[in-house]
Amino acid sequence: MSRRTVALRPAIALPPKQRDEARRLRRLGHEPAQIAEAIGAPLEEVEKALVQMRMPRPETTRGTLNVTLAAHALMMKERKGTEPLWQTMDRLLDELLRHRAAEAARLRRRHGENGELPLFPET
Repeated sequence: MSRRTVALRPAIALPPKQRDEARRLRRLGHEPAQIAEAIGAPLEEVEKALVQMRMPRPETTRGTLNVTLAAHALMMKERKGTEPLWQTMDRLLDELLRHRAAEAARLRRRHGENGELPLFPET
């Protein structure tokens, strides 16, 4: 951990053993007030110890997409201004799926559900 990070964090007035026990109990699902009571420490100090914990996120907000350099170049070309790459990817996938759905609907209309040809074919 960098010295700057250590300097910015609030001092925790709990011995390392109590701090570790508080974090262990939190991982088990206990609430801060229950933890403070269990280890006999002030709630404020327990909360300071818990706030610095890494907790798993219930859902991921991003992912990594490994693509070829050509695919990356295409993404950069399709990007609108300073649009985030995830937004560009979402937009392109949305366009692709809409295009495929429209094409499938057009083919169904063209060939008919029962195999008959329409009177006025689409062009």
